[in-house]
Amino acid sequence: MLIGYARVSTEDQNLDLQRDALGRAGCERTFEDRRSGAKADRPGLLAALDYARPGDSLVVWRLDRLSRSLSDLIALVRRMEGTGVGLRSLTEGIDTSTPNGRLTFHLFGALAEFERALTRERTGAGLAAARARGRRGGRKHRLTPERRAHAVELYRARDRTVGEVCRLMGISKPTLYAYVAEAEARS
Repeated sequence: MLIGYARVSTEDQNLDLQRDALGRAGCERTFEDRRSGAKADRPGLLAALDYARPGDSLVVWRLDRLSRSLSDLIALVRRMEGTGVGLRSLTEGIDTSTPNGRLTFHLFGALAEFERALTRERTGAGLAAARARGRRGGRKHRLTPERRAHAVELYRARDRTVGEVCRLMGISKPTLYAYVAEAEARS
């Protein structure tokens, strides 16, 4: 049996393209999610996997509909293989129920892992080069050092609530607590 799975990242996106493709592919039942692929909690995918029996195939329009992370995707396919469920990706033309499909899937996986490693390496080299030139990453402080010190003084005086200090300084509570921790680390 072919079981379809469709996912979009947000509520306002449309599943019609994926539904149509899965219907043309012959899926008898389709499960759906409307949430990011980076989130582990995908009830539609879990329901599809619970519904699938040995010999069935989970069909997706594209592999990125299953997962954003290669390691998560490979773990998911291994889990499916362990229960006798195959994977078909319509766009990439992959079918893990065949030897050629398994080979293609693992080659894609190896290439994607290689690309991620190169990206990490280039990013690290770029950050190191920027640090060597005196540049620091991260978000700029909202307040000047003097105003940060003043916020910490107001917090330590305990004359106002944390919320009042934050409204007065125009910062959030986590920012205030970060400034307090920074001041304590310096003293």
